[in-house]
Amino acid sequence: MMGRREKELLENVEIELIAAEGKSLAHINGKVLFVPFTIPGDIVDVQVKIKRKGYMEGYVTRMVKPSPSRIDPFCSHYGLCGGCKWQPLPYSVQLEHKQQQVVDQLTRIGKLKLPVISDILGSKNIRWYRNKLEYTFSAKRWIESSAEVENLKERDKMGVGFHIAGLFDKVVDVERCYLQPSPSNEIRLFVKDFTLKNNYTYFDLREQTGLMRTLIIRTSTTGEVMVIVVFAYEDRDLRTLLLDAIKEAFPQITSLNWMINDKKNDSVTDLESYLYHGSDHIYEKMEELSFRIGAKSFYQTNSEQAYQLYSVVRDFAALTGSETVYDLYTGTGTIALFLAKRASKVIGIEYVPEAIEDAKINAMENGIDNCRFFAGDMREMLSAGFIAKQGQPDVIILDPPRAGIHPDVAAVIAAAKAKRVVYVSCNPATQARDIALMGEDYTIERVQPVDMFPHTHHLENIVLMVKKG
Repeated sequence: MMGRREKELLENVEIELIAAEGKSLAHINGKVLFVPFTIPGDIVDVQVKIKRKGYMEGYVTRMVKPSPSRIDPFCSHYGLCGGCKWQPLPYSVQLEHKQQQVVDQLTRIGKLKLPVISDILGSKNIRWYRNKLEYTFSAKRWIESSAEVENLKERDKMGVGFHIAGLFDKVVDVERCYLQPSPSNEIRLFVKDFTLKNNYTYFDLREQTGLMRTLIIRTSTTGEVMVIVVFAYEDRDLRTLLLDAIKEAFPQITSLNWMINDKKNDSVTDLESYLYHGSDHIYEKMEELSFRIGAKSFYQTNSEQAYQLYSVVRDFAALTGSETVYDLYTGTGTIALFLAKRASKVIGIEYVPEAIEDAKINAMENGIDNCRFFAGDMREMLSAGFIAKQGQPDVIILDPPRAGIHPDVAAVIAAAKAKRVVYVSCNPATQARDIALMGEDYTIERVQPVDMFPHTHHLENIVLMVKKG
């Protein structure tokens, strides 16, 4: 150790374990040290940047000796881009850590009594597996050297890519991303080249200035492509010029859309989407079903693994054809429709009205008439009165956002006394908390992790709860 406390350098630190949020950890003088972009077995020098009573966090300044398990990252942006932090881990090892993550969080946080957890279902594709990416335009891309910044022209300081972890206003100017199949990279590079050549301004998140904000690209296994260009304000001439250029350069685009975002954040779910060319939706297929996906629709980002996920949900639901099923947080109704032909009735509830409209259209286009969909806040919609009117659920499917469910919702679910509850979660920690809230009237019979996101610490986990007695 040397230097002032805030400049403390720890030498020859051996990384011991994978920790939360994709970081790894070591123990130094009784304190936990978190270090991103490392794997167990690495020996590194670490610059401490945060020091608290019980833990420290730092970053690698030198790789003294790489772990025997370490493999070369395939992406040139590794270590700077905030995504795909587990690239140095062989995929089989990634799956082992995710499996253990589920065990630790369900038992440590929820104090749950578990059966033997099934082996995690790995992703067939570990590159090019995403069907949606959001690229951010930045007037001030990440540049390593301040001296280099001074010598650059303004246009050379601009970039299109992904946010750097811990820096809300900086993005990595992406040359090639391995997450989404063609033509994702080609479209992004074309838009960047065209906008720079034609002197478009990029958004500055601190100053809240600039025209170009976000580029969203969606692809599907049916070969369809949706592009959404998000501008900070309306400039009809520049907007039309760019959208015409995209349309001409990529005739394979099925749906070309635009939005205006004049807010301080990048979320688009509350924005109006305008169709510029083609259809206002694309389709994804699963077995004999087609799912309509609009500009703001939610759909699992790994299409092939979504099928694995929904197949497990269907298996856990164990439907015989006579059941009333509640699909909470239904999105565009994918799980509801996937289960419909094996149920008597399916009730879907979702917060986003546009998603519910898509769900209704999906049901109609697939000839499914035993699903009813409702839009509204789950705490307000799911009540004893609603259940009395729509029917007592035999099976409840839960697939909430990462934050999990509100305690009021957990209480209503517990009071409904469904025979089976199938809880799908992208966050086993909140899943464990929510299951504990539902009381002791259920036994956990099966647990199935599914890896939807190779090279990250994220996963989906499915828990089957069966009513006692």
